[in-house]
Amino acid sequence: MIVSVAAALSVGLLAAVGVGLLPIGGRTDPATPVADTALADRGEAPKASAAPPEAIPVLSEAGYSQDERENISVYERLNSGVVNITTEVVAINWFLEPVPKEGGSGSGSIIDARGYVLTNYHVIKDAYKVFVNLADGSRMEGRVIGSDSENDLAVVKFDPPKGLSLTVVPYGDSGNLRVGQKVLAIGNPFGLERTLTRGIVSGLGRPVQQDSKTIIRDMIQTDASINPGNSGGPLLNAQGEIIGVNTMIYSPSGGSVGVGFAVPVNTAKRIVPDLIKFGMVKRGWIDAEYVQLFPALIEYMKEKGGPLPVEKGLLISSATKGGNADRGGLRGGTTPVRYYQSVFNVGGDVLAAVDGMDIGSLADLYSALEDNKPGETVKVEYYRGSRRVSVNIVLSDRAEYLGSK
Repeated sequence: MIVSVAAALSVGLLAAVGVGLLPIGGRTDPATPVADTALADRGEAPKASAAPPEAIPVLSEAGYSQDERENISVYERLNSGVVNITTEVVAINWFLEPVPKEGGSGSGSIIDARGYVLTNYHVIKDAYKVFVNLADGSRMEGRVIGSDSENDLAVVKFDPPKGLSLTVVPYGDSGNLRVGQKVLAIGNPFGLERTLTRGIVSGLGRPVQQDSKTIIRDMIQTDASINPGNSGGPLLNAQGEIIGVNTMIYSPSGGSVGVGFAVPVNTAKRIVPDLIKFGMVKRGWIDAEYVQLFPALIEYMKEKGGPLPVEKGLLISSATKGGNADRGGLRGGTTPVRYYQSVFNVGGDVLAAVDGMDIGSLADLYSALEDNKPGETVKVEYYRGSRRVSVNIVLSDRAEYLGSK
């Protein structure tokens, strides 16, 4: 009886397979649509089966996904273009004698086959000697060609041996970055040579204050791990182009917490020619002495001359005689006052905006003129009493003006 039932079931299963009701092997490939034969017989379009619940990454012959192949390609092509930079500084020993001492370390990108390296200013700051360590293990002494503390960038030059072909890391464009875009960082964290980390652009246009006079604007925020030693190394896009120079991390604990910052490469492209040619960045200036408004000063000025139209701005203490501010009609103060150890003049104009940027502090003024060269013309807006006035001023050379003080 059991044999007869089994035989009947076998015949039924074979018949079902024969008319296409059951797949051979008992499973259907979820990625392959199964045609509805009844609909096809009626001339209607076949219906596809449901889509697979998850997309399976496309693998290469070697078993790597497209994303992994991009990462591997960028690293293999460009890691030798990233150098490790170490420095020596001068210290004072117990006998008050100057002695060499090991300084800091960081990373840098070879941007020219002649041996020019782009890095951070803070990597080479106060360096007595600078050494460039290449991917092949060779160590060469370099020299600082130019530096710019306001953007935390510097250029180091070393002389490659004859016949050595250097890997140059190409510039990209930071002007069209998007939040969420994949980025890669190559550097030398904690002395571990040429390490690759991966992340995304987490934010754009971040202002980061360096000191009382300097704000680095338009910084790129990323969650790619940037640790001590990564400073000065390149932040790359998926094509292997520099889109930023890794500069700093926000870290209450001292380690990477996924908040890193990079100077946009468009800033580097703008200032590197000046660093190579002049050793510094040529910037414009408005020839005057300024005092940032503060509550006690505002109250004093209200008592002497009536209410101020603004709570923030730069009071012009004096305008250099014959300078561009003086020629443009800006007036300095006439009444000297003392505030603790400082002496300045009140009664002058109050600077409100320069080149379209509101001015509330000296750092704002530096930032507004950061990308303006001597000889360029900018619009300056200021208050004279309660009246807002604007004038166009041809900028002078900041370094020459401040150097003459």
